[in-house]
Amino acid sequence: MLAMTQIEIPRDILHAARMTPAELRVELALTLFQQGKLSFGKAREMADMDAWTFQQLLGSRRIAPHYDVVEYEEDLDTLGSLDRP
Repeated sequence: MLAMTQIEIPRDILHAARMTPAELRVELALTLFQQGKLSFGKAREMADMDAWTFQQLLGSRRIAPHYDVVEYEEDLDTLGSLDRP
């Protein structure tokens, strides 16, 4: 089981931002993903969303997925190595 670190956000900050703690967590996850500090999987975990929902949120915010040529080539290699009927 992973240990969780807590961040305390004063209630007046949440009130001023008009956000719930969950909404703030999503915004932080999006920002860290956009800056390249979190992978898609880790940002999705932080936002507490499934992959499809998080991908849809990225699209709605016009945040490009991080997918470079190296990852593309790795995916092609993986697909080529799969057994096909």
